[in-house]
Amino acid sequence: MASNALHISLLRPPILHILRAAGFHATKPGVLDTIVDLATRYLSLLAFKAAAHAQENHNDLDLDITDIRMALEDAGAFQPQISAMEERITGKEDLRGVEAFIKWMKGKQNREIRRIAGLVETEGLLPGLDVPEEKEDFFTSLKKKHNKTGESSRFQGTVLGSSAEEKPVRIEGGPYGNLQDWTANLQRQHRTQSSSPLGQPSSALSSTASSPLTDL
Repeated sequence: MASNALHISLLRPPILHILRAAGFHATKPGVLDTIVDLATRYLSLLAFKAAAHAQENHNDLDLDITDIRMALEDAGAFQPQISAMEERITGKEDLRGVEAFIKWMKGKQNREIRRIAGLVETEGLLPGLDVPEEKEDFFTSLKKKHNKTGESSRFQGTVLGSSAEEKPVRIEGGPYGNLQDWTANLQRQHRTQSSSPLGQPSSALSSTASSPLTDL
């Protein structure tokens, strides 16, 4: 499966949970695909904007809260609020949009989706059920459901799990035991050939090629 198709498939379950939390109990596949496409475009816009602001602010791609805030401002998530340029001109920081966004995220209308995401306590919401105290998002629960063995290594090294530890590749036979030693030796040979005087053969093959063909 292509990377783009994989990411879209991973985005479908969160969109379904958002629709369910908003009160929708059914939808047509075409409608779901359209909403997923809109969410993909919006998240891509935020990612590109945040990366661009990170390069401008501190010349790297280690995003901080300022980069995310500026990306959300560019996407129109903070309204009504003046821009960062207007803040510098007026000398006043406008937090109306940020405060309204936080209030909306923590409001009652988003309580169900925050519960599914593991951001609110579940005690008292599901009477008669034994709910664990540890907060757990639906994606982690989904991976545990499909991992019958209980081993976290099943998804290791994939986009669904942690990064796999790099193991040295052993080379059987020959003077070098692993790829690192072989690469280092190859780089030394390349530096030696590059620093050899002009016109002087740097290997046995080039010396043979430049010798007169007296045996013919």
